[in-house]
Amino acid sequence: MPKLIIGLVGQAGCGKGTAADLLREKYGAGYIRFSGILGIVLETLGIEKSRVNFVKLSNGLRDTYGEDALSYAVEKIALSAPEDIVVIDGIRRPDDIVALEPLPHFKLLSIEVPAEIRFERMKKRGEKATESQMSWEQFQTEEHFPTEITIPAVMKRAWKAIPNAGSREEFESAMHTAMSELGFKPTK
Repeated sequence: MPKLIIGLVGQAGCGKGTAADLLREKYGAGYIRFSGILGIVLETLGIEKSRVNFVKLSNGLRDTYGEDALSYAVEKIALSAPEDIVVIDGIRRPDDIVALEPLPHFKLLSIEVPAEIRFERMKKRGEKATESQMSWEQFQTEEHFPTEITIPAVMKRAWKAIPNAGSREEFESAMHTAMSELGFKPTK
């Protein structure tokens, strides 16, 4: 069982993936992504992995099996991980942490970035099918999707807020500081 489970919460394009990569590369953390579970289902069904389809699938699962269904799935995967540290990427709703928040070794980190910077980062990365061609208006519309509007409330429940509006080096330094506060040093 892991000694530390770190949940990452933040709005689209804030740097959750960058934080997860740092934790994996420098601290040997295991990795679980909420949208990874959904992505496997979409891929298996041969459905495009667009933001709209991720939202539809997430809503369908939650409507059918309960708002906290994915929380318990992620908790089960995290608790069985062999690594000392496990990072959970993509927490979006209060129900996403229902199973995790009571764990004594769970810490929620919020990553905070202004909308304009997140928009530019999303266009550059093109992670989801529609991101590279996204307009500012579409970005603003997606900020109001059911999966997005709850994120700020979850961010307020974080153990620590990490700013990510500056350089990558500044962000990584803030992440290392948080890990040091939790008693962990880079292993690599």
